[in-house]
Amino acid sequence: MRRCMTAVLLFLAMIFILSGCGAQREEPLKNAYEYEKVRLVMTANGTDMGIETLTARRFAELVDKESGGNVQIEFYPNDELTGGNTNEAVRSLSEGSVDMGAYVSGTMSLLDSRLEVATIPWSFSSYQEARKVIDETGGEFYAKVLADYGLIYLGSTHNAMRQLSNNRNPVRTPVDLRDMKIRVLGGDIYRMFFSALDAKPVPLGWSELNIAIRQGVIEGQENGFFLMQSGHLNEIQKYMTVWNYLYENYLFVINRKTFDRLEPKTQVLIREKMLEACEWSRDYLEAEEEQIRKQFVADGLKIIELSPKELELFKELVRPLREELKAKYGAEACKAFRIDMEKKF
Repeated sequence: MRRCMTAVLLFLAMIFILSGCGAQREEPLKNAYEYEKVRLVMTANGTDMGIETLTARRFAELVDKESGGNVQIEFYPNDELTGGNTNEAVRSLSEGSVDMGAYVSGTMSLLDSRLEVATIPWSFSSYQEARKVIDETGGEFYAKVLADYGLIYLGSTHNAMRQLSNNRNPVRTPVDLRDMKIRVLGGDIYRMFFSALDAKPVPLGWSELNIAIRQGVIEGQENGFFLMQSGHLNEIQKYMTVWNYLYENYLFVINRKTFDRLEPKTQVLIREKMLEACEWSRDYLEAEEEQIRKQFVADGLKIIELSPKELELFKELVRPLREELKAKYGAEACKAFRIDMEKKF
């Protein structure tokens, strides 16, 4: 009898141990069967602390977690894959040499100028308005244009509502800008905008800006709060005019051939997690800017926020430029981004 009871207890113990082992293995096996094993290479030209880099890494983490490690995103910032050549990186994306990428709309406009439509001055008054328009109609336009170049649009996040800082004088009226030497990006929009205000735009690389300001070669520059802080520009500039004159965003894309090779479940995963990452980074940047602004004030930077009446003086001077750009990008692009609604300008 005692031997019989011992055998029963041993049998029950073995069942318990085996069932426990099965429970431990269930989740990894489930993930392994649900998602294919695949590695996607992603490129961007931002630094390690750039908002597009933070977004890409957040995306990679979300995908890794959801897929149980089966779907891996291998991310390369600073255009490492093309030796720092951004133009070549965009071509590589279109041709499929690189799977995924994150670039500002102005850079993506190397493929098609219409992708730059959202940067028409004073098209958006706030981040909230930009989010709404892009998510409701603008994103569809991006997707349509990018499809002609072998790319699928996955999402958009903020780069910046661009402001103005300088060392010469507070800027409240267009006269305050006359002959001011302002560093701008290489794009035509930036040069044309400041030329219309009688300033002197000077195209200059980001890496050269800090030294140029310190040496007095440049008096002012235009960027968002986030990038100003990362470049320590608030430490070498006296005045900042908040006028939200131009909105710039990052576009996240994947090559069509790469996407088509993925299993349907993986395609859904890529789309969903990119949108989630973009929403996270939009919220992050908006919250960060609020804190950065408070810190700038505490550190002694004089911030000037223009009233609607003051802003109108600047808008009137760039109205011809807006009309020129609207004609350049076309009615379909302007309608998608609601730029024809002159009542908000």
